[in-house]
Amino acid sequence: MSVPTIIVTGGAGFIGSAVCRYLVENKLAHVVNVDVLTYAANLTSVAPVEDSELYSFVQADICDAEAMAEVFKKYQPQGVMHLAAESHVDRSITGAQQFIQTNVVGTAVLLDAALAHWRGLSEEEAEKFKFLLVSTDEVYGSLGEEGLFEEVTPYDPSSPYSASKAASDHLAIAWHRTYGLPIVISNCSNNYGPYHFPEKLIPLIILNALHHKELPVYGDGSNVRDWLFVDDHAKALWTILQTGRLGEKYNVGGRNERTNLEVVETVCGLLDEMVDTAPEGGHASLIKFVTDRPGHDARYAIDATKLEDELGWKAEENFDSGIKATVQWYLENESWWRPILEEKYAGERLGL
Repeated sequence: MSVPTIIVTGGAGFIGSAVCRYLVENKLAHVVNVDVLTYAANLTSVAPVEDSELYSFVQADICDAEAMAEVFKKYQPQGVMHLAAESHVDRSITGAQQFIQTNVVGTAVLLDAALAHWRGLSEEEAEKFKFLLVSTDEVYGSLGEEGLFEEVTPYDPSSPYSASKAASDHLAIAWHRTYGLPIVISNCSNNYGPYHFPEKLIPLIILNALHHKELPVYGDGSNVRDWLFVDDHAKALWTILQTGRLGEKYNVGGRNERTNLEVVETVCGLLDEMVDTAPEGGHASLIKFVTDRPGHDARYAIDATKLEDELGWKAEENFDSGIKATVQWYLENESWWRPILEEKYAGERLGL
């Protein structure tokens, strides 16, 4: 049985690599991983599938119109899952222009390449084609103590990162309404799991704790995030690409709200149980409250009812099971994270 060819942009990143592994390992698609290989990309994250006949890799920049046109011409995809993005809020504070270039300009270039490809398809093939833009709940801004982000929540981004992602969402909808390009958008909550670049909270805390280094918690640690296990997200994205309604948005969340401090304390408790060399007073003794991040949103929480009811997706991991599996993975995969700490990022604070 033949499977569709799907372009996955940013497939060497955290979520993108999870998508690549899921699609290839389950023989759901021939994946064409298009990634420019920035600092956060890591081809070892797709090593489990790199030898499969259902996997191809193209090193290219989504901002390069000629390169994108060539990818579409060579591989003739039936769909696109667009995940390539600069994604770290702290880095956007001190380097906003790169976020505008990749997330806004790159998305526009990719949309044009997809549009040209789609217009050249037969009527039957054009009916099957779909472009999924993978976005974030951060476009909605900050919630108070009550309420959830819904698909109709007005956009109110706070950081250069979230503003750039909001712009890319608007571009995708514009290409759908103006040109008819078959678009669907997903907006997800915070992801966590294996292969996560250690500038992000959970892997940073795990690796700092293992090395008995300070565990920085912004402000008083009361900021709330809804945590989504990355493999659950990969399954959701495939579901949305396959059955999502054109021109619609689908929120993807794990229904696992935790304060940042609760997350850090949970990781510390797990490490106390799982490693033999805890510091005196346990790993939680390493926690240090630091000056908060500028524009730090108080709370994110996703209402995933539309995705669950319309498309039948449900998160399989709860936070307790997912975080334990994540900590265990980092303990067992030093060969993945050690080169990153030595060559790319040693855990220093960003965005000051």
